[in-house]
Amino acid sequence: MPYAHIRSIAALGSSYAAGPGIKPLADRRAYRSARNYPHLLAERLGATLTDLTVSGATTDTIIDTPQRLLLHTFPPQLNGLPADADLVTITAGGNDLGYIGSMVLLGAAGRLSSRALSRPLATALKRRGVPRPSEDDIDRAAANLSRIVEETRTRAKHARVLLVDYLTVIGPDTRFSRETPLDEATLEEFRRLGDQVAEVFARTATRTGAELVTVGERSREHALGSAEPWVTGLPERLRGSALMSAFHPNDAGMRAVADAIVEHLQ
Repeated sequence: MPYAHIRSIAALGSSYAAGPGIKPLADRRAYRSARNYPHLLAERLGATLTDLTVSGATTDTIIDTPQRLLLHTFPPQLNGLPADADLVTITAGGNDLGYIGSMVLLGAAGRLSSRALSRPLATALKRRGVPRPSEDDIDRAAANLSRIVEETRTRAKHARVLLVDYLTVIGPDTRFSRETPLDEATLEEFRRLGDQVAEVFARTATRTGAELVTVGERSREHALGSAEPWVTGLPERLRGSALMSAFHPNDAGMRAVADAIVEHLQ
């Protein structure tokens, strides 16, 4: 097998790798699932796993900035990277552009708009709108992601490095619904923002020569509103851990990402 030599895997990244809301949990403080794609991949390859992913991570908190979450401080993820890793996966950059966080806020605002009592709160949540990253913002995120790749190569000299981008959330056929309470103009803006997140990965792959697994492209027909979505919509209860996992990969999505990586390795 082309991946028979892979005995040690390390995973760096944000919630799209960590898997909030998917049970069982591996680390409650990190909102990290024991059935996220790094765990599924390690299981498939018969390898050990060092899972450093933390929900809410940015490229900075992977590189050199401690991350505070649920009254716990996580050290920069690169600090924990094992030198003997054979394979390192990286999924990050979306939080640098405010991608999923803004989708959760505007989705909640759309739901709250339907009731008179909560309408003022909905109006306040909508004020910032969908982020519109500049060319410099996209380039800055790509530069940081490139730095993660280069630091990984320095710390784990023999590792194969894979960039794994984000599953598509708002696809070509996603429409207003209770799960996606966003009007068509807002949905279109999130399609644009999703493309910009994908561009961060593409630029990083070009700059560093790292391998890129394009699960975003692979999942366009499995976005919200499709017959078999690989991501979750807005939950009924707009609070707690349920809200943390809104617009994130579901079980099927994590399996699809692991499948895509195995296929890529073959």
